[in-house]
This record gives sequence, structure tokens and C-alpha cells, in this order.
Amino acid sequence: MSERTSDIGKFDAIIVGTGVGGLYAIHRLRKLGLSVRAFEAAGGVGGTWYWNRYPGCRCDVESLEYSYSFSDELQQEWHWPERYGTQPEILRYINHVADRFDLRRDIEFNTRVKEAAFDSDTNQWTVRTDKGHIATARYCIMATGNLSTPRQPSIPGLASFTGKWYHTGLWPHEGVDFTGLRVGVIGTGSSGVQSIPIIAKQAKHLYVFQRTANFSLPARNMPMPPDKERAHKAEYAARRRAAYDTPFGIAGHPPPVKSALEATEQERQHAYEAKWAEGGSISFLYSYTDLLVNQESNDTASEFVRRKIRATVKNPETAEMLCPNNHPIGTKRLILDTDYYETYNRDNVTLVDIRRKPIQEITPTGLRTVAAEYELDAIVFATGFDAMTGALKEIDIHTDAGLSIQATWKGGPRTYLGIMMAGFPNLFMITGPQSPGVKSQMILACEQHVDWIADCIQHMRHNGLTRIEAEQEAEDWWVQHNNEVAARTLYPLANSWYMGANIPGKPRVFMPYVGGVTAYKKKCDEVAANGYQGFRFATILQDQRAAAD
Repeated sequence: MSERTSDIGKFDAIIVGTGVGGLYAIHRLRKLGLSVRAFEAAGGVGGTWYWNRYPGCRCDVESLEYSYSFSDELQQEWHWPERYGTQPEILRYINHVADRFDLRRDIEFNTRVKEAAFDSDTNQWTVRTDKGHIATARYCIMATGNLSTPRQPSIPGLASFTGKWYHTGLWPHEGVDFTGLRVGVIGTGSSGVQSIPIIAKQAKHLYVFQRTANFSLPARNMPMPPDKERAHKAEYAARRRAAYDTPFGIAGHPPPVKSALEATEQERQHAYEAKWAEGGSISFLYSYTDLLVNQESNDTASEFVRRKIRATVKNPETAEMLCPNNHPIGTKRLILDTDYYETYNRDNVTLVDIRRKPIQEITPTGLRTVAAEYELDAIVFATGFDAMTGALKEIDIHTDAGLSIQATWKGGPRTYLGIMMAGFPNLFMITGPQSPGVKSQMILACEQHVDWIADCIQHMRHNGLTRIEAEQEAEDWWVQHNNEVAARTLYPLANSWYMGANIPGKPRVFMPYVGGVTAYKKKCDEVAANGYQGFRFATILQDQRAAAD
């Protein structure tokens, strides 16, 4: 099937999306001898790293960890120039992987999947695209990503703005020069925190419009020390295995041994100072055993960071505005930055509190809050994503039994293991809701899911099975378990995108699994070892008999 025709293409598996998960799925399923076709809305591979090209975009997991493990030759040959990979470097790496393993020949680029429909008579998924293409396959694998649907701004008057506006998740590939401009950045989540210091160095004046102050820690980025790289690569196999025995899927951080409340104030201060100097979010959260489950313990870490903010930002009023006070540290995505708080000491940077003084409208020449008007030449929306469910719900996924993802997920996502949904046979998700996904090292999470899915398909082929479906009871149990695990932590105390709180009208349901990578992988392995417990299989003959009855 090519871009010039709408002829039906028949494949063993269809993959939607070619970020790090989709690409590995192509590679892994090919090795099983399956014919594969992947559809990608973008003009190239990379997923989130293709679209997010805003200034300062960088991974918050160290580059030696944030990389594929399936090929030792790949991980040995690739050189990461810095401790944390930049967006251009990560995208260069992903393109290298696509070329090295000849993955592009099975991808249709610039093609968005609009519909995926299951036919129980043929036991096939039919996928339709915005180009009129139609493809069918027994298996459909959604690799649509967790942060791939930008939250478009809905502020009145935007269409009247005579300047230029941008969304960090849809950044122009040619880049943007803000030199000499009056710029407004709306949002202080990760993309805002990363881009603000760089935009501030270019802009004539930068106005930062903040609704919620977020915790950010210093990244302490640096050029990759050659001795560190050599030592890490010599231990790669062991480190990759060890990563699965950690809560976040990242090895190399000694696990904490005691509660923050068991330490003296002096001991805590010393521990937090050491973690602050080291840089990184996982390291900081590993200071003590209970920072994410005990409010009093968390308060000690939260207040430490607030003191650092007050010591860094010279204007006391600005410093207090930057101090998070409505959620425990770590319950929202913990941000890493380079000189973020220092940026507010610049004469050309102004912080505006839009929680107390909300934005009223965009005007032709800028932005108006209930208290003041700001003249702007450009606006940057760092307003985040419809996380974890947005990309899937944009596709009309339905079955001939009358089920649709829009109706099934009306009250929030429901999955079994974040891999399948009851009532949707042969439809797999890579890092779907209620899996660790965004609460773990994402490439590790993608590899674990793809390997599980590939092993499941291989099991089916060896045993003459043609259909797999999550049992409703298993899904109900897993959703309940996911909620119970989250309720034992501090995570639900924050109005975060983990809860869908950034999207008006989205159900408030805690979406990722926070029981840790170790517990999750153990459960997935147990399910497979027990004959795929919680899943129901069928053969073509059984399907035909059921239809006849």
C-alpha cells in the first residue's frame, strides 16, 4: 500500500505511532516473521521527540539510561555527549535506530489514523487513515504515546492576536528567534521551565504567566565524562537487569533505608543538600523511604526546596510566588532545570500570578488579565497535553459489538495491565493507562510492553489461537488495584495531569500505576506464566461456532 492508492492492505499487525515504542514494536514483530505496517502522523520517527522542539527541550532521565537495551551493539556504539540528552540529540539517536534496523520501509509517514474497527466475523481490525487508506490486520497495536496530544489554548481572543503564537508541543522545525521581542510564556510545567531561561536571554522582555508553581530541581547537566561512559557501558547488561528491580526503572541509585522522620533535622539537611548538589529527580526522591507516602516526611523535602527558591530569587515577592504550596513535592512531575529560578533575577523577566489575577482574554496586541494589560509580540503556550488518553480517544476505536473507546472510557480509562481493554479483542496498547509508563523510564517501559505483547502473540501462534481479549473481571480488579495503590500515596493530593486535572471536563481518575516497575513487571510475568491469566483466548473455529450459535 502506498500514498498513491486507497487499496486495502492486509498485514499481520498494524502499529499506530512510531515513537520509541512503535519503532521497537516493528523490529520485534518482524523477528517473529509477521508482516507489519505502521502509520505515523508526523513526517518522521521519534514521537514526542519529533514534535517537542522548543528551546531547552531535554530529557529528565540520564542519557545512558534513556536508551534502548534490545541491542548491545547499539548501546555500545552510540555516544551520548551530555549527561542529559537534548531533543536534537535524542531525535538523532532515534533516527539512527530507524536506519540501523531498516524500520522505515514499514512506515507510512504523514498519515493519521482516524478509525480502527474490529470485525468479529473476520477476526480483523480495519484501520482507516486521513488519506483514505484502508488496512486490515489480526493485531492492532496502539503506540500513540502518553504525551502526544497538545492541549490547545482556549483563551478568548486568540484569533485576534496580530503577533505570532506557538505551542511547545508543536514547535516550528525551523526554530523561533525571539531577539528583541516582548514575549509571554503561559505555563510553568516542564516545557515552560526548560524554555523560559533560554527565551529570557533573547527577548527584550519576558512575561511569565504562572497559574501553579511547580517544584523544580537542578539537573546539573554536564558533558559526558569518558570514564563514566566506559564504566557504565561495561556494566550495561547488569544495569539493565537491575533497572527492573527498582520503582522507576532506573538503576544506579542506592535505595533509601529509613523514613525522613527517623533522621534528625541536621541529617535531613545534609542528605537533601547532597542530593541537590548531585542533581536529578529520582536521586532526590530516593533520599528517604516515605517521601511519596507520608505527608509529614514530604513536608521536610518540600520546605527544603522552598528555602532554596527563596535563597536564589532576590525579589522576596517573586520568590514566594515561585514556591509551590498546593501539592507535595513529587506528586506532580518533578521538573529538572538549568538556571530556572536564577532567570527571575534578570531585569527583563516579570512573573505574573494568574491564579489570583486570571487571564481575561488575548487582545490584538497582547494579553489582558483582570488586573492589567501586557503588550506582547509573541506568545508561547506551555500548556501541556491531554495526557495518557488523549491520543487514543482521538481515534474512533470501536467493535461490531457496539463498544467504543469513547463510551468505555467516558468515566476514565479502564484497562487490564495497561495493555488491553475488555471487549476489544487483539487490540494492544504500549504503556497504556494503569501501567507505570510516565512514572518510569519510558524506553524501558516501552520495551517491556512490546516484549510482553510479542511473546503473547508468539504463544498464540504456537497454540493455534487467533483471538485474545481481557476478561471484564480482570480489568475491573486491575482498575480497582490501580486506584487502591494510588490512594496509599500522596499522588492524588495534586491536581496533576496524572489525574487529568489540566483538561476541563476530563474525569478525575489517577491514571498511571504507581506501585513501581518491580511489582508491575512481576505481575505481568506471573500473568504470562499462568497461561495469560485474566485473558480469554479463542481460535477461528471457536469464533465460527459462536457466530453460528
